[in-house]
Amino acid sequence: MMSDLAGKVVLVTGAAMGNGLGIVKVLAAHGAKVALADISEKLDETVHNLQAANYDVFGVKMNVAETTSVQQGVAQVIEHYGTIDGLMNNAGIIRLGSLLNTSDQDRDLQFSININGVWNVTKAVLPTMIAHKKGRICNMSSVTGVMVADPGECAYATTKAAIMGFTRAVAREVAQYGITANAILPGYIQTPMADQIAQESTPDDPNQTTQGIASAVPLQHRLGTIEEVGELAAFLLSDRASYLTATPVVIDGGSTLPETVSVGSE
Repeated sequence: MMSDLAGKVVLVTGAAMGNGLGIVKVLAAHGAKVALADISEKLDETVHNLQAANYDVFGVKMNVAETTSVQQGVAQVIEHYGTIDGLMNNAGIIRLGSLLNTSDQDRDLQFSININGVWNVTKAVLPTMIAHKKGRICNMSSVTGVMVADPGECAYATTKAAIMGFTRAVAREVAQYGITANAILPGYIQTPMADQIAQESTPDDPNQTTQGIASAVPLQHRLGTIEEVGELAAFLLSDRASYLTATPVVIDGGSTLPETVSVGSE
């Protein structure tokens, strides 16, 4: 157990499912008090299940793309727990489409949630961290956009690269207060988003895409789990990462290692 997380209050956005849920489970298991923020209808069920497992969790409806919703949600968390020690900006979406066939609506939707959402929640939480002169911020970026990109990911890749730039800028601004800001760059993790990509890529057989992706991952030819992402987040949000800031941490099973898909292949 990570004793330095015991009793700490962490806000996780996009927490009802996927990577967010994996992060919440690990944080709670390490003794943190976790506020789950999400717009999903699954939020109440997720919170109920976690409370039934004797975890100290609190659910709050929040649309990260709307400033008022974010401010109200953060205020509810502070009213319930008294403070916020850590922030995990996880909420994000993807809509596949090339630059030429992505509508302005789909572009703006991804920008508003993936970029503005991270901006909005961080801005709302920071005053509390600054007042206490401590805090941990972790943003969910991706290997996509920062390191690699596949066809159909233009808007999504742009947002994830922007999150990395935001992370570095914020880290510099808040360093004087003892607050750190880092980013997680996942590769292929088994999440509802991964299922969505598979469904959009090969509608007749989504498993074909999933298996194709897994076969190209050097480490055990599998997708990562949400709990593995959770363990990384728990470290970055803990005091064990006290001298780590503005850093992108890749968790991808080595999927970005191959220079090509043919040279040296079996």
